[in-house]
Amino acid sequence: MRRIVALCAAAVLLLAGCGDNTPEDPEVVVTGDVGAAPTVTYRTPLRVAETTRETVWEGTGPELVDGRPVLLDFWLENADDASLVKESYTSSPTPRMLTEEDLGKDLYATLSGQKVGARLVQIAPASSASAASYPTVTVLDVLPTRADGEAVAPREGMPTVTLGEDGAPTLTPTGTEPPGDLTVQPLIRGTGQQVGSGDVITVQYTGFVWADGQEIDSTWTSGSPQTFTLSDVPAWSEALLEQAVGSQVMVVVPPSYALGVTQSEEFAGQTVVFVIDLLATRAPAATPTDGATATEGE
Repeated sequence: MRRIVALCAAAVLLLAGCGDNTPEDPEVVVTGDVGAAPTVTYRTPLRVAETTRETVWEGTGPELVDGRPVLLDFWLENADDASLVKESYTSSPTPRMLTEEDLGKDLYATLSGQKVGARLVQIAPASSASAASYPTVTVLDVLPTRADGEAVAPREGMPTVTLGEDGAPTLTPTGTEPPGDLTVQPLIRGTGQQVGSGDVITVQYTGFVWADGQEIDSTWTSGSPQTFTLSDVPAWSEALLEQAVGSQVMVVVPPSYALGVTQSEEFAGQTVVFVIDLLATRAPAATPTDGATATEGE
């Protein structure tokens, strides 16, 4: 009888021990260099009970501001079989707003409190609240939304550019006649990849009238960077060639050039000054990646 009781007690303890086991966080290893697409390694199918997030490396730039734009490179995989769903490294980075409404609950929580330059990984279960019927692994690189480099003193006779706290420029005109040729003046010299002919560029920019400094067009109104094929903006295709990512460049465009980004008849015959923050440059992809946003399936 005592032996039976002892065996029963041991069985109860064993069952209790099994009941105390909690699932471990899924193991995902992310490798790769700064600015390059990541390599993601894990055992498939990945079992994901709840959303987890890790910092691959910390950012060293400004902290992200709630309600303000963020610029992201992303790599999204179906964690059932490690297949790539979509990514931005072969196309262009994705601008979003740091709000739960724009990013969704999970991605907003992953990015909140992070700094520019961070690489993050988010592991999320399948969710009926999103388009993904499978668990996902998403790697996110947080990119700058303004130029960041060494200041360059402009040559004599160029307009004065003053930057606001958020990086938005204003222009003080010289009161002199504009140059007759396309003129390029670096204001901040970055250290990133150089722009190649035919590249797709991501920028912040503002256009001004040379004569009075009137603003005519700007991405800074919303603060969200925009992406252009360089060949679509004739003056820029010449002026930005071989400029480095991270740079801020002043481009003085005489009226003989087509502006491309702003073709208002109101400014026909005017010399226009662009102040451009160069945030990314990529060779055009042969086959565009799925254009869906980074938050789908997360």
